Amino acid sequence: MGLYERWCEATKERDKRKHYWTYAEKDAGRDEFSGDLAETIRSHYDRLERIAEDVERLGYKFAATILSEAMPQTARGRSGDLGEILATELVEEEIGLRVPVRRLRYKDGRNMAMRGDDFIGAGYSGQDEKLWLLKGEAKSNKQLGKSTVTSARKVLDRDNGRCTPDSLLFVANRLLESNDPDENALGRDLRDEVGVKSLRADRIDHMLFTVSGNGPHASLKEDLDAAGTNRDHYVVNIHIEDHQDFIAAMYQGAQDLGDA
Repeated sequence: MGLYERWCEATKERDKRKHYWTYAEKDAGRDEFSGDLAETIRSHYDRLERIAEDVERLGYKFAATILSEAMPQTARGRSGDLGEILATELVEEEIGLRVPVRRLRYKDGRNMAMRGDDFIGAGYSGQDEKLWLLKGEAKSNKQLGKSTVTSARKVLDRDNGRCTPDSLLFVANRLLESNDPDENALGRDLRDEVGVKSLRADRIDHMLFTVSGNGPHASLKEDLDAAGTNRDHYVVNIHIEDHQDFIAAMYQGAQDLGDA
């Protein structure tokens, strides 16, 4: 059972290629998954096996110090990062594309936001099993409003709706550094796409992903209604009433590796 299935009740509406998904926490759902989410958060900043090696070499206290140096310490930084983490997990759990690079591992500074597309899903789909992409924007706000939604849609629409070349090239190059031939093959296809731009719009989906304390603002549905019909559009809201306290608690849990 996936993270979202255990954590939230989902409402999903679909009109042809437009998907409107809203999630609300189940009663006691947070208690059941908080430990798993803490581990998921860690995995977006470092490989879990590397964290385990730090624990074995240095003990829990010093391993936790190393991990905390990779994580943002400001409320704003944590909010933005958690939005990207939750979006990544949703794409892989609900859509079936991979987000093949955990880009938070490559931040210039732990409290700095990364430039470029917030997340890119990739895979092979259709009868021809050719490349399929998803371009995503993630927003995490205590109070979600129309200006945030409008801003996110503007970013999704730039570069003619394509993944920005620098973002796609970043993912491609990380995959080409892998020792896995399947990762190399996907990286090669992504790198080729930067050059030839052969994918039609109907093979580059868009996702506007939001996490907010006030739930799904009316502007989300309005934005989806106004979107074009030449690609799949996903507009998503995760309603977390105690938005800021939730984020603080999740990061505290993620940084706490235990004691021994």
